[in-house]
Amino acid sequence: MNLYSENQTKNIHKETFAYLIIEEQNHVLSITLNRPNKKNALHPQLINELAFAFHYAHFNKLFRAVLIKANGDVFSSGLDLKAMNGVIEENNSTIPEPNSRILIGELFNKLHKPKICQLEGNVYAGGLLIVAGCNYVVAKTNIIFGLPEVKRGIFPMQVMESLSKIMPLRSVIDWCIRGYNLDVEKAKDWGLVSVVVEENAVKETVTNWLYGVIHNSPIAIKHGLEAADKINSSESNNEYLYNMLEKVKSSSDAKEGIKAFKEKRKPNWN
Repeated sequence: MNLYSENQTKNIHKETFAYLIIEEQNHVLSITLNRPNKKNALHPQLINELAFAFHYAHFNKLFRAVLIKANGDVFSSGLDLKAMNGVIEENNSTIPEPNSRILIGELFNKLHKPKICQLEGNVYAGGLLIVAGCNYVVAKTNIIFGLPEVKRGIFPMQVMESLSKIMPLRSVIDWCIRGYNLDVEKAKDWGLVSVVVEENAVKETVTNWLYGVIHNSPIAIKHGLEAADKINSSESNNEYLYNMLEKVKSSSDAKEGIKAFKEKRKPNWN
């Protein structure tokens, strides 16, 4: 991991996070997406903050696992479309810009520590990169997973790559090109979700998983996840897919799709 240096992350407690809540307890770094008024859309600064927190976990031997959750009734609505069009809101974050471009899929691949997702709200589009990047996903009943990009003239390039590692490829492609919503039970059948529990059992299930992980050898786990990353390396794929996404985003279909979405109408494709 080379987006931030170890010296930069040592100052994490002096930094101000605009969109994340960071907590440390019992060898676990807890990261909460905290932009509920915007459905935890992936604002560029939120992504910077996530990368900074991941690098902090990477360099700090105290942490043996990372927990990711979200405030609000939507875990994440995906990429912030306003930010994608150059509209960047004011925020009080002091997290510095990274040394190079952030690829969310690679961010998860290169953190060689167990990652668990506590999923208590619907998740859409680019938000699925977070879910797919975790080693274990605890989801409550009745939540929805959606890939609506094609309805906006975009294609979920990097999401496709991440999902293809854990789901049947034919199912991934069908989901990407039809853009439908997926219920949590089907997501479990396809391997995206590890376990589905009632809302009152989510925290206990997460705690039990973390307890089992942090009492195992952290060095063995680190080397094992590093080896898994090596044999399943997709760094060049993610770079290529990022560039393909940029190509699609500049198309006339993307411009029309996003405009139609804002105007709450059906798009008129060329």
